Formats: sequence, C-alpha cells, structure tokens
Amino acid sequence: MKKILVTGVAGYIGSVLTRQLLNKGYAVRGLDKLNFGGESLISILNNPNFEFVKGDIRNETDVIKAIDGVDGVVHLAAIVGDPACSKEPEIAESTNWEGAKLVFDISNKNNNVKRFVFASTCSNYGKMEGDGFVNEKSDLSPVSLYAKLKVKFEKHMMETEIRNDFIPTALRFSTVYGLSPRLRFDLTVNEFVREVAVGNELLIFGEQFWRPYCHVEDLARACVLVLESPSEKVRQNVFGVGDTNENYQKKMLADEILKVEPNAKIKYVKRDEDPRDYRVDFSKIKNELGFEITKRVPDGIREIHDIIKNNILTNPFSDNYKNI
Repeated sequence: MKKILVTGVAGYIGSVLTRQLLNKGYAVRGLDKLNFGGESLISILNNPNFEFVKGDIRNETDVIKAIDGVDGVVHLAAIVGDPACSKEPEIAESTNWEGAKLVFDISNKNNNVKRFVFASTCSNYGKMEGDGFVNEKSDLSPVSLYAKLKVKFEKHMMETEIRNDFIPTALRFSTVYGLSPRLRFDLTVNEFVREVAVGNELLIFGEQFWRPYCHVEDLARACVLVLESPSEKVRQNVFGVGDTNENYQKKMLADEILKVEPNAKIKYVKRDEDPRDYRVDFSKIKNELGFEITKRVPDGIREIHDIIKNNILTNPFSDNYKNI
C-alpha cells in the first residue's frame, strides 16, 4: 500500500482528495495548521489508513516529520485566493512560496518520495488577448499576488535539478465549486447559488468576463490520476485541470442558476475592466492522461441549492465557510 502526504488536508480540496485516496486503498497522512478548524476530518480520524499531523509547511521540523515514510506528496496547503493573499501578503509569501519550496525541496531530497503534485491555478494566465483560448503553452500574466506566487513556484519546480526517480507535476486548477466536507461560499458558483437560494438579490459585477470552472471532486480526481500516470508523461510537466466546455461568463452562470431558481433577483453591475478574464483549452490533460470530468456547473448549482433549500446548514453565511 502506498502512503501519500496531503498538505492542507482539512481544506476544501484536501478533505475531498483524502477520502478519494482512502477509498482507492491508499494510506494517507495529512498535514494541516487547522486555521479553519478540523471538522472536515472527523469522519475519517478513526480510519486505520489515515494519520493526521498538525503542523506548518513553513516549519522544517514539521515538514520532515510529515514527509518521512511517504511515497508521494500532494501539496495543496496555501493561502488560497486573491482576497486572502492581498489581505496578508507577508503570510501569503511565506506560505505559498517559502513553505511550498520547503515541502518540495525536502521531498526532492527524500529518496522514498517518488511523486509530487502541486496545486497551481489557471489564474496564472491573467487576462487573455482577444477571444481565443489559452493553454499550457500560453504566456503567463499573473496579476494578483496569489497567482504570482504560484507562477514563481511552478518555475522553481520545473527548473530545479531533481533526482532521476522524482516525478513532480503542476496542475493548474480551474475555479472550483461544489460540496466538500470543508464547504466554502467565497467561491463564485457557490456564493451565487447561496444568495438566490435564500432570496437575496444577487449582484453580478462584470457579467461578460470568462473563467473556467471545475467541480471539487474532479480536481481531486486529477490529483489521483497524476499520481497513477506513467512517469514519462507527467515528470516536470504542467496540466490545466478542467473541461474546455466548462468555460463560463458570469451571465452564463446566472442563466444556469435561473433554471433552478426561476424567480431569482439578479442585478448586473457594469464593469469594463477585470484583470482576470480568460478561457482555457484543457485538451492536454484529456488527450495525454485521459482525464474526463464527471460533473458540470449545473450539477454543482443543484447540489448547493439543495443543501440550502433543505436547511442542511444552520447558517450558510457563517465565517466558517470562507477563507478570510
């Protein structure tokens, strides 16, 4: 049985990925500071194949302890998103660059670690030119601190001299949505659905801007796929994660939401400039690794709508459901 270290294990994606790995027969060690609590881990703490280490990726002792004896690392731990990084830039820098570099460099030196998967972002593309699509070969134009730090680490990972049997891969995630044990409502799809489901007026700024979207379960599945893919296909390689047909303008998201909440009150606020505006072609991960998504935006809209309409959450506006 292979043992995988998941950093950020209690987070939105980490808590989903860990369950997928356990269900596939992997042993999982999770590392997390628990900035947002550890409730997402409660149902797996008694799983004999799961081990939790509370620690900080910026602390070398914690990282060495967490990496000892694992076969692979999926590095998700980060200050996530533009607002969170802008609010505390020094912490973002020390976590998303220095901490990530520490985890990577120690993994590279540990002969037992064979695979390393890094959660990057499609925000690296910034603003596209014209109406075309960007892909892994496109120039990167990060406009936020969050994306700039992701680009900086990608560059380090691709240019560092590595062991012959060490296989690092960067995954540029689409904008995520959907249900997770550590639910978030500071994500576009989830937030939009919450607002209309409780009867609030939804304000949409810049309805024309494009972004790709991908369900949290499918982003996690991509991590598992890379861990299991032939080394020659993924070694020091970059893949966007999503589906080319899942690029949406904000107005298109609203139109899908109106299908489940026809009486929703939606107001559009004109905005001519958004630093992040891009459509992504995800052919590479589909053609080279056989990746296919299992859920689409309408599926995520329905599941978020259902948990709110059925009062499954006591307070969907709780600070527990956001990163800042």
